[in-house]
Amino acid sequence: MSGKHTPSRRRFLRGALAGGGLVTVGLPALEIFAPRTAQAAADLFPKRFGLFFWGNGNRPDQWTPTGEGSDWTVSEELAPLANLTDIITVLSGMSVKVDNISPHWSGAAGLLTGQQVDGDDDDWTVAGPTIDQIIAAEIGDATLYRSLEIGISSSGIFSFTGPNATKPAEVDPFTFYERIFGETFREPGEGGVVDPSLGYRRSVLDAVLSDVNAMQSQLGSSDRQRLEQHLDGIRELELRLARLSDDPPDLAACSTPKAPLEEYPDIDGRTQLSARSRAMSDLLAMALACDQTRVFSFHFTSPLNNELFTDTTDGHHNLTHNEGGDQPEVHSITVQVMEELAYLLEALRAVPEGEGSLLDNSIVLAASETSEGRTHALDEIPLIVAGGAGRIVTGQHYRSYTQESASKAMLSLIRAMDVPAASFGAGESEATDGLSDIEL
Repeated sequence: MSGKHTPSRRRFLRGALAGGGLVTVGLPALEIFAPRTAQAAADLFPKRFGLFFWGNGNRPDQWTPTGEGSDWTVSEELAPLANLTDIITVLSGMSVKVDNISPHWSGAAGLLTGQQVDGDDDDWTVAGPTIDQIIAAEIGDATLYRSLEIGISSSGIFSFTGPNATKPAEVDPFTFYERIFGETFREPGEGGVVDPSLGYRRSVLDAVLSDVNAMQSQLGSSDRQRLEQHLDGIRELELRLARLSDDPPDLAACSTPKAPLEEYPDIDGRTQLSARSRAMSDLLAMALACDQTRVFSFHFTSPLNNELFTDTTDGHHNLTHNEGGDQPEVHSITVQVMEELAYLLEALRAVPEGEGSLLDNSIVLAASETSEGRTHALDEIPLIVAGGAGRIVTGQHYRSYTQESASKAMLSLIRAMDVPAASFGAGESEATDGLSDIEL
């Protein structure tokens, strides 16, 4: 790295008044502060974080790339990502360090919260927030929506703000469109929403908060926790109402997208997974381009799902346990999932931002809760990181030969989003150091 100091764009003149007080005066835009590289230009755009999740794992022998470092080749199951190898990094050999006491749920909780699942198959919750909500808690207040949750096959997704506090997902593309780009949406330059009822709604929320704050001293610890989780939703609504009166962000790529179909009915008993996913991907890309949110959770399928995919003879979970041999149908399902991941990443890459793209300014983690579905294995957990946001290495295959904890990678991603986390996870799964090999 060069030893030459480059002045920050956020530069101020500082001085002391005669009486001893300090004064700061902002500088105008000077050429010396102008971005000179694509990376510097990227700093002008917000960073985004996204999770793309699918259930039931993969076939590790058909997933792991050949070659390592920058000299690698996509595997059969990663073939749909062949045109994106410059902007993704595949992590293999990583392990989720929790006891596998609840198949699928242990892996999901261990990977996304870094902690053991709390409970059993019939009655469980998480011990802490998932990675998307850890990041949203730090950066989500800057946008209209702290985070957006999307489910393609189910609204029951693995996104939690804490124990027993799940984030339900929107599963209908048209409803999602109406929510984000409906009557309150304004393109850059149109001005904020002038709604005389906003003040009334804020005053109602203020009154509610006053009442519940007075109530807290009378509650036990478990009730206080439930109430606090409820209050988080009220506070988020309060912030959202305030932002509706602000001018929309001035981002050149932002525009109102085309509305999706109003319905995506099942065909021969099968969910239209691809059609729904691609409609959601297009809408999400524009929601990010318009800075409606900077954190998203895109759950293609949920843990332990039994979706009927195209050209398969049974549900996904059943096939992972019952299909014999090399499980060609299970392999085909993973390829179909990767096709939808590729579509989402291409949608993000198609949005120009400066000399790069929205994907360049994002970190997208793609993962599942297990590796081989029929064994519920927690080693060889499938992980892909895309975009990098100038902080994570891309164009690589990183292979761990010591079953390093996946929590190290999670901590690297959290810190890359400028969240000052000292650690991620707890117990054996706790990581206090990131995965330095993927950090820039």
